[in-house]
Amino acid sequence: MERRLFAASKTGARVLIVRAGDFFGPKAANNWFSQGLVKPGKPVMAVSYPGRRGVGHQWSYLPDVARAMIELLARRDSLGPFATFHMTGHWDADGSQMVEAIQRVVTRRSGRKPRVTGFPWWLLTLASPFVTTLREMREMRYLWREPVRMVNARLIAALGQEPHTPLDEAVDATLIGLGCFAASVNSEA
Repeated sequence: MERRLFAASKTGARVLIVRAGDFFGPKAANNWFSQGLVKPGKPVMAVSYPGRRGVGHQWSYLPDVARAMIELLARRDSLGPFATFHMTGHWDADGSQMVEAIQRVVTRRSGRKPRVTGFPWWLLTLASPFVTTLREMREMRYLWREPVRMVNARLIAALGQEPHTPLDEAVDATLIGLGCFAASVNSEA
């Protein structure tokens, strides 16, 4: 797809690509946070982490990604016809920061610290021949075994800074948006 976009940029189309880590954010579905780590619409009793301790992982808070895209679009006249940028987002150097942020936020809001469990990769292996989403999730397992870290130097050069919401604030908004706290479930009813 990117080759086709690059070819189109040579014939007059303008292309802006923003690459970012695994998405999370309020009411965001189809991502590792809402489909792997926690269960939307339910209190967080456990965090199921798909990675190994010691393996870094990159996360991107969707409102920050949207702000970066809007700021880049506002400067589109100064960008090349095929412009690509990486976001750093939230770099979890050893695979523990996201889990610990979820634990802090849930403990602060509920008084209960959720336990951490491993992700049931074995279940995905069994069910993946029958469920396309699970097969696709299994294909992405390498991202939990090997650190992939994007550098945002071009984004910083273009914008001066990367939009960045503090991790606990982003996790809190995400869990509220996913309906993981009783007050947020009741207030939306």
